[in-house]
This record gives sequence, structure tokens and C-alpha cells, in this order.
Amino acid sequence: MYAVIKTGGKQYRVSPGDKLKVETLAAEVGQQVTLSHILAVSDGVSVRVGNPLVDGAAVSATVLAHGRHPKITIFKMQRRKHYAKNGGHRQNFTELRIDAIA
Repeated sequence: MYAVIKTGGKQYRVSPGDKLKVETLAAEVGQQVTLSHILAVSDGVSVRVGNPLVDGAAVSATVLAHGRHPKITIFKMQRRKHYAKNGGHRQNFTELRIDAIA
């Protein structure tokens, strides 16, 4: 059984027991969250695809942790113009464990 969910502007294929890192959610560690933007659900035999969302479907998950991804280095340069600029970015994330698909 799996579902395709949408959160943080991205889509993920999840199954019960999966762990995944998504964009930051406003929830405490250990709290149950319900993801209601379900694009498709499969029970192994048939697939229900929403238009755009599947009615009545929900995915429940537990928040395991909050954190930050590794740093991404941003380097900009224009040759022969005496221009070079360094920067970096670290994206925040929330780690979820998928408990059930309903």
C-alpha cells in the first residue's frame, strides 16, 4: 500500500513505516500530524488517482525530529571583471515517520 502526498510544494511516494524529510512543519517532536493533500492511493491491486486530490484520503505521520540539511555552497563569478561572491544555504526540514494511510 502506498500514497502520493504533496507537502511543501513537493510530491512524495510514501508507505507505512517510511521515514522522510519534508519542508518544515509547525508541529512538535512526537506529535501526530495528518497530511490531507493526497494525490493518489494504491492498495496493491487498484490505484485511485485524485482530480486533483483523492476525496476522503489521509496519511497520518509522527514528527521524529527537526533539523537542517547540509550546507550548499553558492559561488558566483564573472571572469575578467574582478567579481567573485561566496554564499551558502542550509534548508530546514522536519523528519516524519508514516504511520497509516486511510
